[in-house]
Amino acid sequence: MAVEKVLVYNNTSIVQDEILAHRLGLIPILADPRLFEYRNQGDEEGTEIDTLQFRLQVRCTRNPHAAKDSSDPNELYVNHKVYTRHMTWVPLGNQADVFPEGTIRPVHDDILIAQLRPGQEIDLLMHCVKGIGKDHAKFSPVATASYRLLPDITLLEPVEGEAAEELSQCFSPGVIEVQEVQGKKVARVANPRLDTFSREIFRNEKLKKVVRLARVRDHYIFSVESTGVLPPDVLVSEAIKVLMGKCRRFLDELDAVQMD
Repeated sequence: MAVEKVLVYNNTSIVQDEILAHRLGLIPILADPRLFEYRNQGDEEGTEIDTLQFRLQVRCTRNPHAAKDSSDPNELYVNHKVYTRHMTWVPLGNQADVFPEGTIRPVHDDILIAQLRPGQEIDLLMHCVKGIGKDHAKFSPVATASYRLLPDITLLEPVEGEAAEELSQCFSPGVIEVQEVQGKKVARVANPRLDTFSREIFRNEKLKKVVRLARVRDHYIFSVESTGVLPPDVLVSEAIKVLMGKCRRFLDELDAVQMD
């Protein structure tokens, strides 16, 4: 769910209406999109099953209790910073009965939207709809996603003493562990998954020949960061369902072609 339409009633800030609408569209909304339907193309008015409505109405005034010699805007003005916490959810239809109070809101309440000065005001209404990231990035619940192969680190010979401590410093914390064995410090590979492949070991002339770096070709590590709308594990499972649906449609099309 993301802001798709902004009805601006009054905007006397220095932020233009178009820029303000764009900033509002990128604010992640805490609402499970699986509970909503896609809005039909051409529908001007949304319903409780396909639209969330938010109101933003903030007016900046002077603080009558501010010190006369103060130059701090936080002390001089009231509501001079417009945050996502000022966005108020306006339930449509039976949404107030379906969703408990406080469950529909921006993911973060401290996102700065605009700054005002005394006399300036922002008064607008937002319509949030369901969409997909292919149409616009604002609909994507994923912040970043990446994958890499599992590192494979092998010690070709025992590394002991001060060399063991030096070896551990060449890798990310937790990759190489230094143990006490019969009174000697001995290095061993503890968790290669934590390695970032900085290749710092190859700058050490003494140790670069005792380590072999490789990757496990059939072991992928996926990293998915959520915007906060849904947990990462839910995002991955839902993405797999979408992929399975695409595969099924592709197989159905192949069957249809073979029948023709």
